[in-house]
Amino acid sequence: MRKGAETRERILEIAEASVLAKGFGATSIEEVIAEAGITKSGFFYHFKDKNELARALMLRYVEENDRIFDDVFHRGRQLSDDPLQSFLITLKLLAELMGDLPNGHPGCLIATFTYQERLFDRSVRDIATAAVRSWNGRFRDALNEIAAVYPARKGMDLEDVAIMFSCVIDGGIIMSRGLGDPRVLERQILAFRNVVKMLFAPAAPETMLPPTAIAAE
Repeated sequence: MRKGAETRERILEIAEASVLAKGFGATSIEEVIAEAGITKSGFFYHFKDKNELARALMLRYVEENDRIFDDVFHRGRQLSDDPLQSFLITLKLLAELMGDLPNGHPGCLIATFTYQERLFDRSVRDIATAAVRSWNGRFRDALNEIAAVYPARKGMDLEDVAIMFSCVIDGGIIMSRGLGDPRVLERQILAFRNVVKMLFAPAAPETMLPPTAIAAE
C-alpha cells in the first residue's frame, strides 16, 4: 500500500472509531487530524469535506461487511450442498466470528448514521439504504432456497424473517454494549439459527382433541 493510501486508511480507521464511540456530529476533523499526525491540508487532500468523509466511511463499512458475508456464505456452501444445512453452518460460522472479537463488536456504522442522517447529503443515506436492502435480499434468497426443499411453517413470511436477521444483528450489538457482555451478539445469532431450524422443521400432525378436553379449555 502506498503512503497516500496508508494515510487515507489511517484517517478512516480513526474517524470510524470516533464515530462509533460518540457519533458523527461529535467527531471533529481537528481531532482526526491530530490523532493521524497529519496537517489540515493533508486531510483535505483525501476528503474535501466532512460529508465526503462520511461517504467514504460508509462505503468502507459496507465493503467490509459484504466481504464477511461473502466469506461465511461461501464456506457454508462448501461444507454442505443441502441449503438448510448450509445456511445453519453459515450462521454458526458468523456467530463464532462475532464471538472471537476480543472486545465485542465495535458497533454498526449504518445504525449510527441513521440516527444522524441530517448531517449528510442524500448520497450517504442512499448507500446505507442500498446496503441494508442488499443484505436483507441475501438472507431472503437463502431462505427461499431452503423453502424450495423444506416447506416453511405456515404463517411465516420469509421476507420478514430475512429482515429479522438484520434486526437480530443490530439489536445484538446494542445489547452487547448496553449490558457490557460481548457474547450477547454471538448468542443472539445462535438463537436466530434455532428459529430457522424450527421454521423449516416438519410440522407436527394436528390431532383432534376429545370433547371433554375442548370443554376444559
